[in-house]
Amino acid sequence: MLGIIGRKVGMTSVYSEEGKNVPVTVIEAGPCVVTEIRTEEKDGYTAVQLGFEDKKEKHTTKAQMGQFKKAGVTPKKRLVEFRDFEKEVELGDEINLEILEEGEFVDVVGTSKGKGFQGVVKRHGFGGVGQRTHGQHNRERAPGSIGAASYPSRVFKGMRMAGRAGGARVKAQNLEVVKVLADKNLLLVKGSVPGANGSYVIVERWN
Repeated sequence: MLGIIGRKVGMTSVYSEEGKNVPVTVIEAGPCVVTEIRTEEKDGYTAVQLGFEDKKEKHTTKAQMGQFKKAGVTPKKRLVEFRDFEKEVELGDEINLEILEEGEFVDVVGTSKGKGFQGVVKRHGFGGVGQRTHGQHNRERAPGSIGAASYPSRVFKGMRMAGRAGGARVKAQNLEVVKVLADKNLLLVKGSVPGANGSYVIVERWN
């Protein structure tokens, strides 16, 4: 597995070689630095921790400052571990978009837009309870029955009801890499990516 941390810039479209207009998401990915290396002997698993985007020392804890100084890098805002990193790296090494190639497929992880407290129609796609007939004036977006009566005398776990929607970790899988602009640290992937513009995303490549 290979990966890189980035920021969602927004969406645009590009023309393919066949002349088709392809919608793409622009991601500012990297450069990232190696801040920690996990080993089987010391940690019980193998992974590489990458850091993205500088932050001020006054906003960094002393424990983190010790970690960053050991790696010989400036403090970073976002830290992410990638299991079984397929590239041989050392502390302080820089990881950029050269690990990705055009035409391959990646997974992109982001935090979806928060929608606040929503009803069942918007949250789960319910159709409401029938039409507005025979005096029913407020049933179009109602959830309807949520369970039986005397037995089981409770609501089963996982029942789809109103509640907070969005703001969850979402992975968009198998997105094609349309273009890699390594000199500008920009990555163009086909389709949409979860999250608002400016939010952090994680790009993963599985072999």
